[in-house]
Amino acid sequence: MLRRFVNALSSSVGRKAVMGLTGLLLVGFLAEHLLGNLKLTPMPLLGDPEGGEFDHYVEFLKSFGPWLKVAEVGLFALFAAHIVIALRLTMENSEARKQKYVIRSNRGAQTVPSTSMHITGALLLAFIIKHLFDFRLNDAFHESPAEVVGETLSQPVHGLIYLLVSLLVGLHVSHGFRSAFQSLGASHPAWNPLLVWLGRGLAVVLAILFASIPAYFLFSQGGAH
Repeated sequence: MLRRFVNALSSSVGRKAVMGLTGLLLVGFLAEHLLGNLKLTPMPLLGDPEGGEFDHYVEFLKSFGPWLKVAEVGLFALFAAHIVIALRLTMENSEARKQKYVIRSNRGAQTVPSTSMHITGALLLAFIIKHLFDFRLNDAFHESPAEVVGETLSQPVHGLIYLLVSLLVGLHVSHGFRSAFQSLGASHPAWNPLLVWLGRGLAVVLAILFASIPAYFLFSQGGAH
């Protein structure tokens, strides 16, 4: 298995396939993470503005003990692989553009999400680091999860950052979802338009729901800080 993975990384096609697979797995993580975080809001069937449901969710994760650490290491490896391969492919594309014989045959199909993937990716990486310091590496969070999240997101600067990053997630996913399937060889005129619209729809849903969390604390909580 490890040899196959290494062999896959030795070619541009293999790197793109791994990039696509890790991207789809990260979208799955985003969906799970979102469902957990929505417990902080008045979302029907999910939410609890008092924070009790979110605190129970955090305790449920902690109950896995050492397996939670294993999951976190696996998630870190997933993010690392996606980021490193993205950097490698970006450098390869940059080198290709310097060659005079390269023809940009797909220039007309370029969109804002597709041409800004490296920018949105870099901004999301910076945000992930901030997010870890805000919560995962914050001892206070483990004592009172819902309270710490509420206090953090009700602060205008923090809340606005999380709000804007929600839109970046949507922008990144809107192109990344379709691109992931293409990288994995799932490309056919019959279903390509469907994949495009599925990616855009998923991106809109993720962006709106993620944005609803800081928006709730910023506006309904009054941004007290």
